[in-house]
Amino acid sequence: MSNLPAHARAVVIGCGIVGNSVAYHLCRLGWRDVVLLDKGPLPNPGGSTGHASNFIYLVDHSKEMTALTVESVNQYKEMGVFTQSGGVEVARTKERMQELTRRMASAAAWGIEPVSLVSPAVVKDLVPFINETIILGGFYTPGVGVVDSLRAGTIMRDRAQASGALTVAAKTEVLGIDVKDGHVRCVRTTAGDIEADTVVITCGVWSPRVARMAGARIPLTPAVHQMIDVGPVPRFAGAKGDIEVPIVRDMDTNMYERQAGGDLEIGSYAHRPILYDPEDIPPIERAALSPTEFPFTQPDFELQMQHALELVPEIVGDERVGVKYAINGILSLPPDGMPVLGESPDVKGLWSAAAVWVKEGPGTGKALAEWMVHGESEIDLHSSDIARFHEHQKTRSHVRARAAEGFNKTYGIVHPSEQWASNRNVRLAPFHGRERELGAMFFEAAGWERPMWYESNAPLLEEFGDRVNRRTAEWESRWWSPLINAEHLAMRERAGLFDLSAFTIFDITGPGALGAVQAVTLRQMDVPAGRNVYTPVLSPSGGFKSDLTIMRLGDEHFRVVTGGAAGMSDKKWFADHLPADGTAQLFDMTSAMTTIGLWGPRARDILAAATADDVSNEGFKFGACRTIDVDTVRVLASRISYVGDLGWELYVPIDQGLKLWDMLWEAGRPFGMAACGIGVYGTTGRLEKCYRAHGNELETEYNVVEAGMQAPRVKSEDFVGREAHLRHREEAPAAVLCTLTVDDHKSKSGEKRYMLGREPILRRDGAPVVDRKGRRSYVTSAGAGPSVGKHILMSYLPPEHATLGGELSVQYMGERYPVTVAVVGSTPLFDPENTRIRS
Repeated sequence: MSNLPAHARAVVIGCGIVGNSVAYHLCRLGWRDVVLLDKGPLPNPGGSTGHASNFIYLVDHSKEMTALTVESVNQYKEMGVFTQSGGVEVARTKERMQELTRRMASAAAWGIEPVSLVSPAVVKDLVPFINETIILGGFYTPGVGVVDSLRAGTIMRDRAQASGALTVAAKTEVLGIDVKDGHVRCVRTTAGDIEADTVVITCGVWSPRVARMAGARIPLTPAVHQMIDVGPVPRFAGAKGDIEVPIVRDMDTNMYERQAGGDLEIGSYAHRPILYDPEDIPPIERAALSPTEFPFTQPDFELQMQHALELVPEIVGDERVGVKYAINGILSLPPDGMPVLGESPDVKGLWSAAAVWVKEGPGTGKALAEWMVHGESEIDLHSSDIARFHEHQKTRSHVRARAAEGFNKTYGIVHPSEQWASNRNVRLAPFHGRERELGAMFFEAAGWERPMWYESNAPLLEEFGDRVNRRTAEWESRWWSPLINAEHLAMRERAGLFDLSAFTIFDITGPGALGAVQAVTLRQMDVPAGRNVYTPVLSPSGGFKSDLTIMRLGDEHFRVVTGGAAGMSDKKWFADHLPADGTAQLFDMTSAMTTIGLWGPRARDILAAATADDVSNEGFKFGACRTIDVDTVRVLASRISYVGDLGWELYVPIDQGLKLWDMLWEAGRPFGMAACGIGVYGTTGRLEKCYRAHGNELETEYNVVEAGMQAPRVKSEDFVGREAHLRHREEAPAAVLCTLTVDDHKSKSGEKRYMLGREPILRRDGAPVVDRKGRRSYVTSAGAGPSVGKHILMSYLPPEHATLGGELSVQYMGERYPVTVAVVGSTPLFDPENTRIRS
């Protein structure tokens, strides 16, 4: 007789660390009638949790991943399953030592203490069996440790069961997931069916397979991570516990070495990418060890053994020490290196918690449960949202290509602007050929190839001379060109033409369209047709869910324009808030439209030369949008600007894009117009105007008042986050978004250095800057301001430091550089009265 209930509030599929965490936290937050099931036995059902190395390093360059990891460690400690051992990441090269200074900066930005850069001699003291002669130093984090993740899962299950809120069913296979009217309704298992409106897939490498049962996709691929245990190790003969020596990450070889009782465990991310499909994972009854422990392929580990011999010859070179255990362990790799979390955009009520490793498991479980119960999580998960993926990014080919490329970068030195090389040229603007002719350097956004700068603009370097900043340091010269600054100046003095094809565009139409957009936007949407409105989109707690532009094209017609990176998440958010009565519909126009930007003091002259329509300031006011004729092309022109200059965004059907580009190009020649890349649009032009960007300044962690974006009045119509926003307006902000400029770029070597973003803001004496909520100040955006002659940083500062002319410092590459608060709030550095944009 099955002990499964016929109905459940939620069914969580998968009893690894993530499933146990999600189920426990749902129950802790008050949900009852939760069912947790797995095909395998307990406590080890056979997934990656059972064979993972289970060590946890705290510092990541990603704020989101660091927060999830720290929260997980706190939970592991509370459960008594965390053993703190310390960990050191060693460097064999000068390049790696520079990277370790970046890790020091990330630790300071995210509040991870203590950490230190240590000499080879100190590494030897910490890890006596290491060969310190082949390393240059290390990054030491005392807070690193190992966790018993199987024990943690058992504790969480037991606690939830003790509360009477959870039913656990092991050895219960899911046979199908029924969906009706786009919503999950039932989970069919070998022990009976469970009706449920909420299902959470926490199946690790099996997640895509289970999701397909419901007609949904979870983009990840099973992949091999090789690991061996060697022993017995004489030095560990008297070990009283699992680990007593700091864990070593041999970063330059993509390997790690850690004590495992009397043995040494060696793991590698350096071998060739070995990928599988979920269907390749055997059932537990057919697995030699477990379903995710595949036979070891020795040839893939030969070089790694040589590297291990170099670093720890005392152990690996000892003939008494042999290989005791060796596997090709299977783990989950997503296409972009981030977890896959949230409600599926394919099926309502179907949630994913996949591509999550042991180090962030409990933190992820807590965050997802908060999202499910409260509508958002305390930690901003926008980089992990399953809804972020565009359609091509969910394909098997894309997932495998990106996972293969990213695998060997697990411990890699990855530049913040580094571009993917695999699966490129997926989405091309209609004028892509013209851009190639101009020598465009393409960066990818949501699959679109976007020019970052144009090599054909090289003559601008001579024209603008010393006004164009040059960089000599190799790191910040990567993925960058002084041509960006030259193009910026050409736009400011004459005009620039921009490819904005990566916008995500969707229409909301119908009798209920106005109510639908009002319900999710901060600004007033009941404006006359022919107006555009820039608006934040808030989370329930009043933080930033997104920011975007909406054009009212008719009484029942609104067009939403948002960035490609957040486009699919924004689309889901708006779709989720459509009226249930069907009086409003959403139509994705992204692949049907293309967008060109035209800005600069001569933009009106250029557009006027291409159209007979009135584009004068009196005839086409700032904030207006309407259709104009450019020859035979009907163009939706929107007078708005993200670069702070006079101009328009021009929208046309994608088949008309090339013709529009060519006509504008010819019209712009007499005025000295330049093709300008996204380096101007997204960085230099934006920062001079102190414009905020989602994912940089705008996250759920900060609110509208702190960002300096509150309007004089709040609309009377209700919207998500309204109550919280009204409360924030009555409170003194805990932090204020400020713009800072760098006073002196000269490093100790005499070379000038330029910050790229995410560096910690400190007091001049080096002390951290922390607001009353415990949030540390860090650089949210960084870049040149060619028109103001300054390198610009943006950062949230506590009120006591948010003072005009205030003196602070920024930590970059192991040194501190003086900075000054140039703007408190949102007043632009360039053209503070906004006369150009409204001229």
